[in-house]
Amino acid sequence: MRPVVATAPDSVAEVARTPAIRAALEWFRKERAWINEQHLKLCRVPALTFLEEKRASYIMEQFRDLGWEARLDRAGNVLASLPGRREDASVAITAHLDTVLAPRVPEDITISPQDGRFLGPGVSDNGAGLAALLALAALWNQSPGLLEGAPFSPLLVANVGEEGEGNLSGMRYLCRSHSARPKAFLILDGPSTDHITCRALASRRFEVTVSGPGGHSWNDHGVGNPVHAIGRAIHCFMETVPASAGLGDGPRSSFNFGLVQGGTSINCIPTEARAKVDLRSEDASIIDRMAVQLQSAVEKALEMENARATGRVSARVKEIGSRPGGDLAADAPILEAVSAVDQYLGIRSALDCSSTDANIPLSLGLAAISIGAGGSGGGAHTPAEWFHPEGRELGLRRILLTLSLLLSRG
Repeated sequence: MRPVVATAPDSVAEVARTPAIRAALEWFRKERAWINEQHLKLCRVPALTFLEEKRASYIMEQFRDLGWEARLDRAGNVLASLPGRREDASVAITAHLDTVLAPRVPEDITISPQDGRFLGPGVSDNGAGLAALLALAALWNQSPGLLEGAPFSPLLVANVGEEGEGNLSGMRYLCRSHSARPKAFLILDGPSTDHITCRALASRRFEVTVSGPGGHSWNDHGVGNPVHAIGRAIHCFMETVPASAGLGDGPRSSFNFGLVQGGTSINCIPTEARAKVDLRSEDASIIDRMAVQLQSAVEKALEMENARATGRVSARVKEIGSRPGGDLAADAPILEAVSAVDQYLGIRSALDCSSTDANIPLSLGLAAISIGAGGSGGGAHTPAEWFHPEGRELGLRRILLTLSLLLSRG
């Protein structure tokens, strides 16, 4: 899918030439050091999925100090709006609070003396997006007349539950339970300016639990072993799923056993073992086929293990998460806006399909895209995660100009 650029780059240039916007675009350069400082400070507040409270409180206080009306909703999301502006006439700019890994101590977040990179868990995903939210909040604080008279206003959202088993809980609540749902969602996730996520990658996640009698590794040898059964199930699944799921040609698909647990000691036969698997595809029907194949693989593994065991094992397959897919129309105003801004700024971006907070609004037919917040990064979801702020200003200018177009349209 390629965007239809109905909003001409000339229109973006006209917006960029207005005194207020021109000054705002320059503000990002002048306040580079302040934005970097805020980025590092927020990343030093841990926010593992389901444990985002401290970072949420920190972000909320920052919004309030910058003159915004900020509150927590029932899901734990932080919502910040301009004083006197209605949330039901807004465009949401969101960034998720949670991280896969978290700093144990503030000193785990550092700056490389060699090249100036930020180092530590969450500095890229999603420190980049959250720092952009604070930059926008500060910008409006310094420019009270920015976009005065526009029919819509910005709603800044730092949301919970994007990573892992959070299952997009914060965005689900915002889209389905919020009494004043925004008209559009501009989602900031990670660094760079090279992509526009306008297709939601569907996924389903399962936990396989195998139970058995357990025992001593020598005295009870021969009893069904849940860990062995889990290993057999993974092997059976990997041997059969590529053909049945259509992996290779056709829609891109993937599977990943990301967590395997079981046992208490090297000389104990475990009483339980578990594995968690992530299934994804650009075609939801392929995910459904993979889910059926997973169940079949587990059943086959039980048969194999029990055929040689004196004490039987049993298993349960439980779905623990599901992310819906969705598509944005090629002529959607939000896509036209960001495409025109990219042309104006000379950004060469590609449309992509990915799993982000945009999955929820896109699945509900709402206008949403997910983009990076500028700079560069790598090593997401690993202890070696990094972010470099060089080029951040371009990302922030892109966000502001896109937002300006969306807010000015009635």
